[in-house]
Order: sequence, then C-alpha cells, then structure tokens
Amino acid sequence: MNRKDIDALSWDEWDERRRPTDETTDFDRVVAGAMSRRGFLSGLVAFGSGAAVMGSGLMGATSARAQAASRFAFTPIPAATDFTVHVPEGYEWKVLTSWGDPLFSDAPAFDPVTGTTHEGQARAVGENTDGMHLYEIDGREVIAVNHEYANLNINLPQNDEGRPATIEDIRQVQDSQGVAVFEVKDAGQGYEVVLDSPYNRRITHRTPMRISGPAAGHALLQTSTDPSGTEALGTFNNCGAGRTPWGTYLTCEENFNGYFGSTDADLELPEGFERYGIGHESRYAYEQFDPRFDLAVEPNEPNRAGYVVEIDPSDAASTPVKRTALGRFKHENAEVTLAADGRVVVYLGDDERGEFLYRYVSNGTYTEGGDTSGLLDDGQLYVAKFHEDGRGEWLALTPETTGMDRAMIHIHTRQAGSAVGATTMDRPEWVAVNPVRAEAYCALTNNKNRGVKPNAGGDETPVGGPNPRAENHYGQIVRWRPEGEDHAADAFAWDLYVMAGNPEVHADAYAGSDNVTPGNLFNSPDGMAFDSRGMLWIQTDGDDSNEGDFAGMGNNQMLCGDPETGEIARFMTGPKGSEVTGATFSADRRTMFVGIQHPDNFPDPEALPRSSIVAIRRLDGAEIG
Repeated sequence: MNRKDIDALSWDEWDERRRPTDETTDFDRVVAGAMSRRGFLSGLVAFGSGAAVMGSGLMGATSARAQAASRFAFTPIPAATDFTVHVPEGYEWKVLTSWGDPLFSDAPAFDPVTGTTHEGQARAVGENTDGMHLYEIDGREVIAVNHEYANLNINLPQNDEGRPATIEDIRQVQDSQGVAVFEVKDAGQGYEVVLDSPYNRRITHRTPMRISGPAAGHALLQTSTDPSGTEALGTFNNCGAGRTPWGTYLTCEENFNGYFGSTDADLELPEGFERYGIGHESRYAYEQFDPRFDLAVEPNEPNRAGYVVEIDPSDAASTPVKRTALGRFKHENAEVTLAADGRVVVYLGDDERGEFLYRYVSNGTYTEGGDTSGLLDDGQLYVAKFHEDGRGEWLALTPETTGMDRAMIHIHTRQAGSAVGATTMDRPEWVAVNPVRAEAYCALTNNKNRGVKPNAGGDETPVGGPNPRAENHYGQIVRWRPEGEDHAADAFAWDLYVMAGNPEVHADAYAGSDNVTPGNLFNSPDGMAFDSRGMLWIQTDGDDSNEGDFAGMGNNQMLCGDPETGEIARFMTGPKGSEVTGATFSADRRTMFVGIQHPDNFPDPEALPRSSIVAIRRLDGAEIG
C-alpha cells in the first residue's frame, strides 16, 4: 500500500489491516427472521424494570414529544453535501483558527501551498483538532484543544506522496500533533486568538512529561533514556478530552499503536502488543528516523503511551502528567463528575470494536481549594457489565478479580477487562454526564464486527443488550443512571437513548429508533457534550457518501438531543470529508466553538485543506446553551 492510500485510512481501518474481517459471516443467522422495526424495538423496551426506570428512551420518545414543548432554540436544518459549514437561520459562524496559524508573533505565517515549516509548527496551531475545553483564568478565556493525528500528504505537501525523508520531516509531523493551549478574546467582531499570550503553548510528541500512578516505575515502562520509568516524552493521538473540577485539562491518548514500528521485520514482539494493535509497521515511519519509536531499540516505549494526560492550562511552564490509574487503552475522552460524597468519578471509553467501557473512582474526596495532586493517582478502576434486563454493574479490576498485580492492571487494562468478563461494546467513544440529572451517556459509534468475530483479545461479541444489531454500521447511544443517583454506586439501570439508522432505506432494526426520522438522519455518533440546560450535543464521524445505507444523511454533522423527550434535531453540518468533533462554550455561553477535522477543501478551496475551529453564535446575542 502506498503512502497516499495509508494516509487516507481512518484509524479503525488502519487497525483492520492487521485483523481483517472474515469474508463470510454468521450475520444471516444472527438476524434470521427479518425482525420488524416495531417488534425489535418493543423487545428492547421489554427488558423490564431497568428500561422502565429510565423513562423516555427508544419507544418513549414519540409519545413524550407529543406532550412537551420543544426546548430547541433553533429551526433544524437539512442535510448538506457541500464543502462548507451550515448553521440554522439566526446563527452565524466564522473560523476562529486553523492548522498552521501562529500562536506567537515570531512563528511564520501559514503558506497556502506549502503549509508550515518544521521550525514553525511547534509555535503554531496543530493539525486535526479534536476534544477541547475553555477555561476562565484570571478574567481571561483560554482554550485547550487536542490535535489528534497528521495527514502526511497535506502536512508534507512537497514530499513524494507525503513520505517523510528526513528527521526534520519527522519533527514537523511530531510537532503538528498533541495539544495547543491559547488565549482567545472577543474584540467586538467575534472571538480571535491572542498572539503571544502567556498562556499559549504547544504540547507535542516531544514534550517532557511525568508518569504517575500504579504503573509508574514499572519495568515495562523503563527505557534506555529513562531507566526510572517515570519520565516520558510526548503525548500521542490525542482524541477526546475532559476537565477536572480543579481547572485542569485531561487529554486522552487513543490510537497510539500506529506510531511504533520495527526496523527488524523478524523481531518477536512482546506479550500484549497484539491486543493493542502494535506491530512491525508504523503509520508515519517514525521508527526509520527516530530510534525512540523503533521496537528493535526501545521495546518498552509503547507501554508509556495509551494514558490520560493532565495539563494545567493556567501555567504554560507546568509539566503534563500521565495518570496511569485511569488505565491504558485507546482512550476516547475522560468525563469527570463527583460522587455523592465528593469522590472523583471518571468515565472512560476504549474506542475499538469489541472493547470496554470503564469507570474510575478516587479514594480521596475533592474539596475546593484543597490538595488535588493524588485524586487521579489513588483510586479504583472498574469496567462495565451490561445485562439484558436493563441492569448493569461496575466490576472492580483488582488483583483478586483479574489475577494480575496492580501495576499490570494499569498497563494491560484490556486484558484485565477480559479477565472479569466485561461487556464487549460497539466502539465506546465519548461519555457525557448530564449536569441536571444523575445520568451518563456513551456514544457507541459502530461495529461492523458485531456478531461476526471476537475482539482482539478473543472475547466474543454477541448481539444483544446495548449492542443490539449485528454488523452495526450506524451506531447508538447508551444511557445509564447510577443506583441512588450516585455515580460511585456499583449498580446502574440502562437503556438506549437512540439507535441511529435509516428509515428511508430499512424497515427493520437498521431503520433506527423512533426518534430517528427522515428529517434528522445520521450515523456514527462520536463526540458528545451537555450544555448547562441539560441538552445533549451529538457530533458524528461516519460515512458521508450519501449513498446506499447512508442515503440522505449527507455530511457529518452536529445534532442536539433533548433527554427529557428523546427528540433530536440537526443543528450544524460540516464540510464534505470532515468529522465534526470537539465542542466547548465561551464563558458567557453566547459562542460555541466546534472542531472541523480532516475536511476535503476547507476553509479555502484554493489552498491546502486545514482542520479548523469554528465559532458559532446567535445573531441576537442570546446564549446558545
């Protein structure tokens, strides 16, 4: 496969190259009988007391809508297939910043043909924006945003097929990823980036970090340059994010496996690498130029990636910390809330087909102004088990339950989840906690392997529970409410808030749930965020071909859902080829910042395509959410 074709692969397609789906499946057996849509959904509601407790989920949405006034502050918009952004009437959008825009006045300006330089990239906005949060710091507004990955054909446009040719090329690619922190302000004509702000910084694949928690110092984290196993360089494939009550930013390392390879094609790979998709070939050829990424030289380096990293946006000189207590896997986001007694609870999804949903509960409690240094180091990690009757529980990952010591649980977390029999999920991505009700939601993006083959660890992926469709190309959102309205409780009740689908094409389970209509078609829910009113903003990263099973869905988009009624309405559409991902609000909640990742030719169709953050606001100046 040539460099251009590799660059065009999504991360899950990259992983699939190593474990291809069988050409023949038992799909027909799984869905034998061609269930009707109504009968199928009635079966879901019949799960029993758990579904009844949850209220307006799948079947409750239609009747609930009829009895409630709409809480949407906009008129829903149609699907779009063009190369720009669309928002409802009465709203406007503009680009806040794009890949390559300087954060400091000494950084070179972005060139529309050649992009940026390797010297300038570390002082400019990175590539492929993803999760983000805005912070109020001493009267200023500061955004922290992830830069998930690079597109070599775009980021190295003068190279043959974007192929790295020198260590300078590698440094440029490494510095295009990671995290950016920068101040923004509204000067009267909308928000703009503040150049040279003392808060501005770039965190890349080369930034020094500290490793903390149960895995710190373990032999599997020790390298020739860091025999202590406590000091790492860089954070990788930063996807979703989180924010803590004490004002720090949590950036999540997702598809870290694609950064490591071996110059020795016959090298025997260490135990556990197969489960995490680490092989002899990397995605970016780092190992050809930088020995840190060569498994033949540093076989433990991948064990130092796959964590949640805590960053202090108020101090540009602070050292980021890899919090191993939150587990090692392909983290999507880290949704933080508090238990009834003040303990810190973090919900975490592992974004790969057939992997698990996790929860962390601190041993200590959060007190405003108190010491928070150990709250993400000292606690208990759990994994979710869902039952068919609408109930579920969190299974503790301990030496007694897994047969693994505590450090290994936090290095080989996937294996620990398998050991206790966790429920294999349809790619658990963003988790969002409702601020006005004790409930949480997880976007299960899709899973073409559901009912077809096991996950990378050999765990079966049966159809049922929160994953009710074989060869699931559309995705769904699962919702749970903790027992006693306490996020630290080990038991919960669950239902499905929505099953994406296409009622214009299908009349069975693949039509979706009743709150999916011809007017709000979508597939592959991914990013999610609640606003202060308890409205759920849903972003998609799916098939935008607008053909076949996806006819009428158009480009990826952002929708708004009302948990009280089940109603869902389309608010925004992104440019062709893009994923809509990452959302945060200004301090006055009158502007919403949204990420546009890997667009085809946006924002300038005459220049290199650039991932961007757009700012959306109402023309009447009212709050968005």
